[in-house]
Amino acid sequence: MRPEVRTFFHEPTNTATHLVWDPATRDAVIIDSVLDFDFKSGRTETGSAERVLAAARALDLRIVWLLETHVHADHLSAAPWLKDQTGAPIGIGSRITETQATFKPIFNAQDVTPDGRPFDKLFADGERFHLGQLMVEVLHTPGHTPACATFVIGDAAFVGDTLFMPDAGTARADFPGGDARTLYRSIRRILDLPAGTRLFICHDYKAPGREAYAWETTVAEERARNPHVRDGIAEEDFVAMRTARDKTLSMPTLIIPSIQVNMRAGRMPPADTDGHVYLRWPLNRL
Repeated sequence: MRPEVRTFFHEPTNTATHLVWDPATRDAVIIDSVLDFDFKSGRTETGSAERVLAAARALDLRIVWLLETHVHADHLSAAPWLKDQTGAPIGIGSRITETQATFKPIFNAQDVTPDGRPFDKLFADGERFHLGQLMVEVLHTPGHTPACATFVIGDAAFVGDTLFMPDAGTARADFPGGDARTLYRSIRRILDLPAGTRLFICHDYKAPGREAYAWETTVAEERARNPHVRDGIAEEDFVAMRTARDKTLSMPTLIIPSIQVNMRAGRMPPADTDGHVYLRWPLNRL
């Protein structure tokens, strides 16, 4: 069966948020939402999430899930605000506990318990649930982070940061808990889906020679054209390439605010004694 998909691209963070629904029942999910965050002033806004929700209401959709493909390092999630507006629960892969355990000490986050809270649902590998009349299958696809998951909904798969467009390659694997070999095996699992499966990407940066942002491709296109993992590229070659490439990359601009917020399911740290919320900048830890 074929879900309907509408994508909202957040150019400041190069993030694609996907609104996905069953055309028969109008039940919908929002995958990888974005909270607007001004790095210089520390101010947050909900305009981007409001646009997604307004579109859902205009289409007469009922939001039943807010899904995160992983703990993002390049944008803050708007899932808590959307939950307040819709009542929909927030779900993520069950290995979020490993990400929380990794970053809790880095940020000295005493309120974080590495048991998945405050996410509402931790999906096991292979777990299935319904979106209206559509079946959703959760595939754990770690490597970029331990908690990365792909949501397969009908003929579409939402792969987070694991894969980029066929002219752009693959995600980095050098964050704490990441691993290039694991990433390769996760990608091959995605590419073992039927050739016509639509793949929806979470980020795009316009590969050289391409003028427009893009976020939809297919398994067949990735297997034929992706410069990092097309058919014929061996695991050892990928690991060598990915490891060398990652050594040249700088940290994402928003990694410090993003991780400490997103490992809390998009919620801010507890207010300090003055009633205000503060983010921490760990020096010489990353």
